[in-house]
Amino acid sequence: MIKQGEIVDTTDVIELEDPNDQFNIGDAYYNTDGEEQDSKEAVKWFRLAANQGHVLAQYYLATCYYHGDGVDKDKKLAVEWWQKAAEQGFSMAQFDLGCCNYFGEGTAVDMETAVKWWLKSAKQGLYQAQYFLAICYYHGDGVKMDKKEAVKWYRKAAEQGDADAQFELAKCYNEGIGVRENKKAAAEWYGKAAEQGHADAQFYLGVCYSDGIGVKKDLKKAFEWWKKAAEQGMSDAQFNLGVSYKFGKGVKKDFAQAVKWYRLAAEQGDDMAQFNLSNCYFYGEGVEEDEAEVLKWLRKAAKQGHTGAQYNLGICYEVGYGVRKNKRTAAGWYRKAAALGDEQAKEWLEENGYA
Repeated sequence: MIKQGEIVDTTDVIELEDPNDQFNIGDAYYNTDGEEQDSKEAVKWFRLAANQGHVLAQYYLATCYYHGDGVDKDKKLAVEWWQKAAEQGFSMAQFDLGCCNYFGEGTAVDMETAVKWWLKSAKQGLYQAQYFLAICYYHGDGVKMDKKEAVKWYRKAAEQGDADAQFELAKCYNEGIGVRENKKAAAEWYGKAAEQGHADAQFYLGVCYSDGIGVKKDLKKAFEWWKKAAEQGMSDAQFNLGVSYKFGKGVKKDFAQAVKWYRLAAEQGDDMAQFNLSNCYFYGEGVEEDEAEVLKWLRKAAKQGHTGAQYNLGICYEVGYGVRKNKRTAAGWYRKAAALGDEQAKEWLEENGYA
C-alpha cells in the first residue's frame, strides 16, 4: 500500500500507467492513515484506473460520486460506475447497484433489476445482499413471494452475524412463516440479535422470558431485556418497564419509576402508556394527584382510540372532574368507547337514553 508521503517522489519521476499503481495512489489519498484526506486528488487517480477497467477504482469512483466526495454529487454517474464494477463480479458494487434500483437513486425504481443484482451478490456471500434479497422474497418485491426462500436468505445472513436478519429469522420461527413454528429457535435467534444491541430483538426476548415462550419463564430476565430496549428509546419496552415497576414484576415495586417509564412511552405517543400515566395522576401513584394532567393524558389516549381513556373521559365530563359537567360531551365519549366494544359505555348510553 502506497502512503501519501511516498507519492510526491514517485509521481514526478515515473509515468504511472499501471492501473494498480493509479488505484493505490488514489487509495492513499482517500483512505488516509492519520493524515489529511484529499478526496479530489483521490478521484483523479481513481478515474485513471477506472477507465482502464480497475474494478476497485470503479467502485470507489462510484462511491465518491454517490456521496459527493471530492467531486460534485451525481448519483447517475455513481450508478454507471457501480454498473461497470458489478459487471466484473464485484459483490459490493452489485449490492449498491441493487440498492439504487430498489430505492430509485440515480436511476428509475426497478425492483426486478434490484433482485437480479442482489442475487448475484448474495450468492457470493455478501450478507447485506442476502438480507435485502430475503426481504424481497418475503414481500414479493421484484420477485414472486416465497416465504421459504426468504427464510433461506435470512438464515444465510443471520449465520454471518447480521442482527437484522437474526431478528427477522426469529420472527419467522415464532410465527411459523416459511418454516415450521419453533418457539425455542425463535428465542435463540432473538437472543443472538439482542446480544448485538438490536432493540426490537431485546424487546421480544423480554416477552419470551415474561411469558415463557421458548425459554423458561423468568421475569427478572424479561425486565433486564426490556430495560436494554427501553434505554434505546423503544416505547413498547418503556411501557412494559412501567408495568414491571408498578406491579413489582421482575423488579422491586417502584411507582416513581413506573411514572418515569410511562411518561417516556407516552411522550412517544403510546396510548396505553398515556392511559396508565393518567391513572397515576388520578390515584397519586408515584406522582402528586393532578386533575389537569389526568385530563391531558386521557385526551391524548382517547384521541388515539383507547377505549378505557374514552370511557374515563366520559366519566370526567359526566361528574365534572377537572372540567365543567357536560352530559352531552360525556355521551359523545361514551359513544366512541361503545363503538369500540366497551360494554360499560353501552350500558350507560342505554340507561341514559342515548342508545
